[in-house]
This record gives sequence, structure tokens and C-alpha cells, in this order.
Amino acid sequence: MTFRHFTSIACAVAALVISCNNKTPEWVGAALESSTGQLLSTADTLRDSGRFPRSIWSGWDIEFLAEQIGPSVYAKVDSLRPQPSADKLGKLRTCDVYDWTSGFFPGSLWLAYELTGDERLLLDAVDYTNKMLPATFYTGTHDLGFMVGCSYGNALRLCPNDSLKTVIIRTADNLASRFNPEIGAIRSWDFGPWNFPVIIDNMMNLELLFQAGKLTGDNKYKDIAIRHADKTMSCHFRPDMTSYHVVSYNPDGSIETRQTFQGRSDESAWARGQAWGVYGYTVCYRETGDKKYLEFAQKIADMIISRVKTEDHIPLWDYDAPNLPTTPRDASAAAVTSSALFELCGYLPDGRKYFDYAESILRSLSSPEYLAEPGTNCGFILKHSTGSLAHGSEIDVPLNYADYYYLESIKRYMANKRRSAALDGLIVLY
Repeated sequence: MTFRHFTSIACAVAALVISCNNKTPEWVGAALESSTGQLLSTADTLRDSGRFPRSIWSGWDIEFLAEQIGPSVYAKVDSLRPQPSADKLGKLRTCDVYDWTSGFFPGSLWLAYELTGDERLLLDAVDYTNKMLPATFYTGTHDLGFMVGCSYGNALRLCPNDSLKTVIIRTADNLASRFNPEIGAIRSWDFGPWNFPVIIDNMMNLELLFQAGKLTGDNKYKDIAIRHADKTMSCHFRPDMTSYHVVSYNPDGSIETRQTFQGRSDESAWARGQAWGVYGYTVCYRETGDKKYLEFAQKIADMIISRVKTEDHIPLWDYDAPNLPTTPRDASAAAVTSSALFELCGYLPDGRKYFDYAESILRSLSSPEYLAEPGTNCGFILKHSTGSLAHGSEIDVPLNYADYYYLESIKRYMANKRRSAALDGLIVLY
């Protein structure tokens, strides 16, 4: 099932409307030009491989990890990711369609097309989205929202047709099959020592369920999303509004363990986990109108603003990591946060501080420190993200999801600017 034949009219119109705005700031225009070149180059490189770009291969040094995590790392060397071979280091790391990150590259192509109207991006977006089809039948992960929502979800938004609706609904059914009504949550992982693990990342996959509910008129999808969000709200967060990464539940719904698997310690605030939280609860408010989610998202946002102490607002990989010159930052956490706050600010009468903070992040990410020069960085847009430092994996490298949320952040920034201009009485093309 492909949809190339639907694109020539429907998508061309969508992109034309959005790209008509001639008020694009120069720095945004430069970022989009650079992003377009990187995406097109990567699409061409991997076209016939059946693979998707994920990151750049990196290794780890045990003394560096001990500096970041503490001496306990020496006792768990065997749990670290295997060192890649020397010939891989610094080179493109790809993944197959079943990797949790696979959908971000086609999603980035859709977003870049929407922002620029470049037809080359449209053709590549369709091509790489079609390659995602096997994932729509997959039931072995909660990450279907990332995988299918970012690819087919954006395709449906920009090029609506019945075949894409069918894909979204089928995938949502697969995600819903992982919901346990006794526990009140969607199971995240099928590996590890946990009875029923739920990770904060799972908040990001609820958007797929909300979308399926609107497409079908069936409330079961929304009900599952709400129950999961409420369970996470009550069990994942500490009094200071920081979040654990993993909460595992007993069969009766009581808590088995709380951990921060990818963070510095179980009680630390892993940077990307905090970003998933504010983004997920902002979506929950958008889709339900329930102000408890808005208030919760705002509290998380306030915590983030108070805890991130870097001058450029790009957080260290963990808020509790040592503040050393060698401590990696996480551009992916920054991009997710920026995108979330650009949406959140529009729901609040005093949302200006969230817009300003998100803009400061976006400008930092668009600076030479984080935005890659065209033809470098193995084709990725952003530098300096961190995947799972605690496991020696993807340390200070580009990540495909950092690129996706960066482009989404630009999209939301421009939407806010257009709304602001309209309120000021200017004539704006949408």
C-alpha cells in the first residue's frame, strides 16, 4: 500500500499555503536551507538500502563514564553497550524499520517540506514513509507513536486520504493492545527484569491514540490515552515535578520499582525524560481540554526553566550531572522542550515567558555551535545530543529525533509569529 499518486495535488497545495509567508526571519531561513540540504543528501545516500539514519557511531571511556555517573559504573561494565569496531567510529549509524527511531527521518522530510515547499523533500518523504509500512503491523513496542505517528501521521496531516487513515487506525489498535486495564497503563518494554515497565517516553505515543479516536469516532482510544496519562501523572513524578524514567507495576497496579534507567541515578532528573513529560501533557490538554493536564504541563515547564542552568538553555544530559566542561549536553532534550513550549504558550494568558524560553532554545540550536555545516555531521541537522550515556551509547552525537523536534519547533515558532502578527492587525498569509 503506497500513496505516491495522492501527492501531486493535495500536498502541493498544503506546502504552497504554508510557504507563502514572506516574514521568515533570516536565521530561520538559513537553518531551513541547511536542513534541506542535509536531509536530501541523507535520503539519496540511503535510498536503496532499506535503512534509516539514526546517529553517528560513538564509543565510551570508562573513566569518563565514572566521572559522569560515579564509581559504581566500574561494577556494571558488562551492562554497557559493546564498543563499536574502530572502523565504525564517527560514521553513520543506521537502523531498520523496527527500530524505535525509524519514523523520525521520514517525519523530518515531511516537516521540512511543509516549511519550505521544496518538492524534492515531498518525493523523499513519500518514499521513506512507504518504507515504514512493516512497522504498522508491529505489536512488539509502545514506540509506534514515534515510528508511525511521525511518518504516516504527518503524511495524513498534509496529504489526507483513506489509505493513510487505515494505517493510523491499524497502528493505534496495535498500540492499544499493549494496554493493561488492571494496571491502567500501556506496557513499554518486553525485555528486562521488570514485571510491567512503563517509561515516561510513552507519553509521546498517546497522540497516536487520540488521532485514531478522532478518525474513528470510537472513544476507546481516547479512554486508554487518558488512563495512561493519569496513571503516569500519579506514579512517575516526584514532589519537585521531576520524573522517573521507568516505573514498573505489579499485576494489581501497585508500584514494583521506580528507576531512571538512562539517567545518572534512579533519583536524578534525566534531561530528555523531563522533555517527554512537558510535551506529553501539553498534548493531553490539547486533545481533552482538561485543565489538570494544562496545569501539570505548566508545572513541568516551570521546573525545567528553573533547573536548566546553562547559558544557552541546552541542558546537560541529566539535570544532576556534574557541571564540568566535559559533561555532554543533550540537544534532543532541548528540541523536544522547545517544541512543547511553543505549543504550551498558546494555551495560557501568561504564556509569553514560555514562548521566550522556547525561542532562546531554538536560537541556540540554530547557532553554529549546534547547527551542522552542510555536508558535515553525516547528514544530520543538529550536533551534540546524548542518547543513553548511562549505557555508553550515543554520547555527544547527532540523533534523528533531535532533528525532527528541531524542525517541529521551527514550525511552531513560525505559527506563533504568524498568530502574533495577525493580532497586531497585519495581513498574513496562512
